[in-house]
Amino acid sequence: MTSHAVDAHGLVKRYGSTTALGGVDVTVPTGTITAILGPNGAGKTTTVRILTTLTEADEGRAVVAGFDVRTHAHEVRRRIGLTAQDATIDPILTGRENLVLVGELHQLPRREAKARATQLLRQFSLEDAADRVASGYSGGMRRRLDLAATLVAHPQVLFLDEPTTGLDPRARNDLWEVLERLVDDGTTILLTTQYLEEADRLARDILVVDHGAIIAQGDARSLKRQVGGDSIGLVVSDASRLDEAVAILARAAGSDPSVDSGARRATAATQDGTRSLAVAASALAEAGIDVDDLGVHQPTLDEVFLTLTGMPIDPDDEVTDAPQEVLS
Repeated sequence: MTSHAVDAHGLVKRYGSTTALGGVDVTVPTGTITAILGPNGAGKTTTVRILTTLTEADEGRAVVAGFDVRTHAHEVRRRIGLTAQDATIDPILTGRENLVLVGELHQLPRREAKARATQLLRQFSLEDAADRVASGYSGGMRRRLDLAATLVAHPQVLFLDEPTTGLDPRARNDLWEVLERLVDDGTTILLTTQYLEEADRLARDILVVDHGAIIAQGDARSLKRQVGGDSIGLVVSDASRLDEAVAILARAAGSDPSVDSGARRATAATQDGTRSLAVAASALAEAGIDVDDLGVHQPTLDEVFLTLTGMPIDPDDEVTDAPQEVLS
């Protein structure tokens, strides 16, 4: 493995008159999580399909796990795992049988396939349900089993296409913890998501995609700074002291606050939220001004996406980024 588990440049994919990707670059450092963030129809799934050899790009080049996806597709497939948007487990088999079957399909001896299945069932907290048919699993359990199946052959690079879509918050959080442990153990992950919290929590690098193009890239902190950095907000207990508090906040933040007199609130942008907050808190205490609320607000990735594209991400949007017959 090189320093980059995924290294792709200039990926272009067209479906008739529709351009699903318009020249996308993706690099994923080995042993990290990179997220491709965007709404349905942005080009996320098309990117994953190209990188996993399921679709050929019309233009551009991609190297995954050290091999070109076009000229050495078989070598790429031997080194990757893919969890698609829909679970691919067999509902009439038990959890254990599903994993043993996948192991045998990877040409593992049956004894080794059984041992690997037992290991993964334990790793994904599915031991108690191991011998129940998968059709009786909850959505979170099915998703964990599906992810376990992609790990049977010890892939170097794991591609997850919207892995937590449809899961409840608890199941989503459980799966996030699993992914974090995988990276701690050396797995490289590229995931696509519509969930801003997911990208914020998991990814070292985030690619924001819209209409087949990358419109921003960076870690969560740097992306949030694109919408103006932190802000400090306060609510005074006594409305008659609001003007004094506004003056203090302006000096601490280094910018003119916006004021809502009716709510006794003032908010000011700042380049250093923690330092400015400490300065404001000290000055307010020294002046004897009581506050009901005082804190730093960091922009959310939702605000980043809204600023960059003019519209929020809608996880309930049903539009895909490629014709259905191509995705099936």
